[in-house]
Amino acid sequence: MQRRKFIKNAATASAAFTIVPSFVMGKTHVPPSDTLYMGAFGVGGRGAGVIQGLHETKKVKFVSFCDVDDRRAAETYKKFPDVNRYKDFRKVYDKQLKDIDAIMVATPDHMHASIALPFMRAKKHAYVEKPLTHNINEARIMTKVAKENGIISQMGNQGASSDGSREAKEWIKSGIIGKVYKVDCWTNRPVWPQGVPLPTGKDRIPKGLDWDLWLGTAQMRDYNDAYLPFKWRGFWDFGTGALGDMGCHIMETPFSVLDLGYPTEAEASCTTNWVGDFVEADYSESCPASSIVRLKFNTAEHGDVALNWYDGGLLPDLPDELKDGETIGDSGGGSIFYGTRGILVCDTYSRNARLLPSSTMELLTPPKPYLKRIEGDTGGHQRNFVEGCLEGKETSSDFKRSGPLTEAVLMGNLAIKAFQYKKLKPGKKLGDWDPFEYPGRRKILWDGDNMKVTNWDKANEWVKGSYRKGWELS
Repeated sequence: MQRRKFIKNAATASAAFTIVPSFVMGKTHVPPSDTLYMGAFGVGGRGAGVIQGLHETKKVKFVSFCDVDDRRAAETYKKFPDVNRYKDFRKVYDKQLKDIDAIMVATPDHMHASIALPFMRAKKHAYVEKPLTHNINEARIMTKVAKENGIISQMGNQGASSDGSREAKEWIKSGIIGKVYKVDCWTNRPVWPQGVPLPTGKDRIPKGLDWDLWLGTAQMRDYNDAYLPFKWRGFWDFGTGALGDMGCHIMETPFSVLDLGYPTEAEASCTTNWVGDFVEADYSESCPASSIVRLKFNTAEHGDVALNWYDGGLLPDLPDELKDGETIGDSGGGSIFYGTRGILVCDTYSRNARLLPSSTMELLTPPKPYLKRIEGDTGGHQRNFVEGCLEGKETSSDFKRSGPLTEAVLMGNLAIKAFQYKKLKPGKKLGDWDPFEYPGRRKILWDGDNMKVTNWDKANEWVKGSYRKGWELS
């Protein structure tokens, strides 16, 4: 099917909402109410792990697998040899839409919305890996469509189903540290190249990879080994950098427990790259090697809240209450909540909540747990989604929560892009000393309700992103 025709058809699709498919796979009949029939997109790498978690629920039957790269998908194909295989997600829509109750999307970031939205508009439940989308507008649309169609949804930030997240929320909600006015979050990412030049040269396209379909919404370019299998995450055309990779994990607890909503402003500072003595590089097509992002929120319960993000080896200030030899977070990152009555520290995914100074832990009487726990860590987030679909229950990270969370994360990336944006000064050329001016190095003021930057119009170009001709988002 041609892309434009596909978009038109998908936008007007009105398949009936049901979790009872029109067929039962295999020779043994399984009651449809106990089985979720799924199509999966991006089935190698992280997708393979999600598929395994879904399979372990013993309540999922896979109808179709779709992946543009046979090499990455090989392990999944081997484990599930009888599932229909596709490279083009549009063919899944054409041929098996009626057979599918729900989808799972674990492709590179830039394809999440383009794949998920047609199926969501056809009222199919959706599990989409983090970050939910590649740009703010896509997140807003995904949230809206999920609500309007009454579908069950889940973003793949598995920490949202963890005991640690629930414990941290119960402690903060109980008022142990008082009103929270600042949160510092950090990660060890990127663990792939960032702050690098756009690849040049043309490598041989590997056998089994459909490069055109892999690019999807992104502009056509020659294949280069520098993009795959995971290094795409460091380029803005495909990925969302360190913040996009881990922000939806580490910021989930502060976002949900403090009811942060849309940020009101964002500001960033990033590593500068140099390619010679006093010669500054322009690598703005790549996410920076390290960055600090400062977001501001206004909340009903806690008032003004500052959320600061650090990546690429940069860390927040160590609290004065930290004893010599004590550490904050773990090797992957963490978060620090500063309240009017104390400080709470968590590891990555909100694990291992504890108070500072550590001596106060001996005096702590934790609040009685009241948030429902998701049994087991392995596959619990996927099981939460499957049970939500089959039983009509809310999930840990449905799009009404994870959509705005993703928007906040991507607002941080918008500030990073603004910091990177540069223009040659009149009379200057590349290689000159001090050749650039930086009009985006400012506080970016955000009108969340109207989804608009109010003080620098250039940034609004990044709110909706750009799409290759014929791949425009409907």
